[in-house]
Amino acid sequence: MNLLEITNQTWITVGIVAGIFAGTALLIGILILVVGKVFKVNVDEKITKILNNLAGANCGGCGCSGCSGFASKLANGGAELSDCHVTSPEKKAEIAKLLGIELKDEEPTVAVVHCNAGNQNCEDKFEYKGNPTCASNASLLGGNKACSYACLGCGDCKAVCPENAIEVTDRLAKVDPDRCISCGACITACPKDIIDRIPASAPIYVACSSKCKGKDVMNVCKVGCIACGICAKVCPHGAITMQDNLPVIDYTKCTGCLTCVEKCPRHIIISRKVIAEETPAETA
Repeated sequence: MNLLEITNQTWITVGIVAGIFAGTALLIGILILVVGKVFKVNVDEKITKILNNLAGANCGGCGCSGCSGFASKLANGGAELSDCHVTSPEKKAEIAKLLGIELKDEEPTVAVVHCNAGNQNCEDKFEYKGNPTCASNASLLGGNKACSYACLGCGDCKAVCPENAIEVTDRLAKVDPDRCISCGACITACPKDIIDRIPASAPIYVACSSKCKGKDVMNVCKVGCIACGICAKVCPHGAITMQDNLPVIDYTKCTGCLTCVEKCPRHIIISRKVIAEETPAETA
């Protein structure tokens, strides 16, 4: 076999190999198109538009794993638009139009921790040496704090806060209202259920969650509410009532006169202005 024949044979072989590769690639391409068409998931255009208007924080405060799940629930009528506290009023108005619903007036809110104890004011009933999370601590006899309603101070709320708005000092969590977006992630994460939302304009809040009687509270905490009712008696606007041994504030009546703050013998009604000034969160 001469050199010319060898060269021709080589090119024939190269052509065959190239043809096989081209044919394989074409076949794979066709299969991809067929599979894509057969298993195509039709995404509801409404869901996409809703998702584009949501804040995109994926904080989980609405009870869904992320904004996409919340958008799906909204489109199917399985959630309320008010469940999201992060999306702006303007964007919510757009979503309301898409859903064909009336947008309810919502006052901005902020999260607060209804406890003011910490290590200094509430002792431990036993030494906890387990996993350093509030959830693990609470799973053991309700937690190691002497008060069963006290903040455990392990920082589960701080760990999930997307805005670094929570600081834990002396085993007591506090929220920086200037950073809080009221997503609700901390509310969901707290195993003691002592974090809640109040109106962002609220001048005061109750820093205690104990529903125990006064004597029982005094035995375990130096600052817990003793249900004396003085705050309700002295409020000039009737904005405070006592329920389950705790003061409940009607923020539609509260004027911020701070009479209750001054008269409370246990100092569990806190001025939010003081909290904002004394508890800045760490910079990111």
